[in-house]
Amino acid sequence: MDLTLIGIALGIFVGVLLGLTGAGGAILSVPLLGFFLHLTVAEAAPIGLLAVSLSAGLGAYLGLRSKIMRYKAAMLIASAGLLLSPIGIWLAHQLPNWPLVLIFCLVLLLVSRNMWRQAKRELAGIDDELGPPCLLDQTIGKLTWTLPCARALAMSGALAGFFSGLLGVGGGFIIVPALRKFTDLPMKSIVATSLGVLTIVSFGGVLFSNLYGSMNWSLAVPFACGSVVGLLIGRQAIKSISGPRVQQAFAIFALLIAVAMMRSEEHTSELQSQSTISYAVFCLKK
Repeated sequence: MDLTLIGIALGIFVGVLLGLTGAGGAILSVPLLGFFLHLTVAEAAPIGLLAVSLSAGLGAYLGLRSKIMRYKAAMLIASAGLLLSPIGIWLAHQLPNWPLVLIFCLVLLLVSRNMWRQAKRELAGIDDELGPPCLLDQTIGKLTWTLPCARALAMSGALAGFFSGLLGVGGGFIIVPALRKFTDLPMKSIVATSLGVLTIVSFGGVLFSNLYGSMNWSLAVPFACGSVVGLLIGRQAIKSISGPRVQQAFAIFALLIAVAMMRSEEHTSELQSQSTISYAVFCLKK
């Protein structure tokens, strides 16, 4: 099958997951690109970031238009993320593929666990605990800014930016839990604010990757366009599907992807080791 058609199909699949699960679906971009297009983590990461930036940008625009996105918080988190994103991109091109796969698998396992726990809490009717240091002023509908609040959000953004550059994951798996922990924003506002951050950080990662010369535009454009189409499909489908059940299914799927990535990398490492040994024996015989 043509690589462009494969890229579009994968993009639609990722976009549907993104629309059904929120920021979580984008994390599967890199492993799917690796499985079907045989890209390394460093090669697939910028392609995933382009898809995240376009898809999240659409969601962020809708949130801003509905006045539920806290744009000042999004700008602060994103600014901190942009500082460390280039470091993550640089490190991704210095490391061999196997440690990046290992880190990615650990991230997938973390996301899988968190989504499963969140789904269980929602099905049980247990509200997430929200708290300081960032409190919402109910009279004006905006956050009350303090030094501890700004520090907590900036540190979360820096961590998300680093992993965004390193693995091409967007960073929503860090930003959403951070906004839940450090603010008392309602969930709709948290999602919209997170999408605003993902748009800026991911787009910054795309620019840095392009400057670094690691962006494959012939694969990135069809994949990203497909993800936008899939996002629109997912947003329509979620209206008739149970959100917690979708999250549980995604958690299981992410777990299986992590296991498959590890097994694939182990197999590749074995083949490389056998090739190295065979070459060494051949040289000794000569």
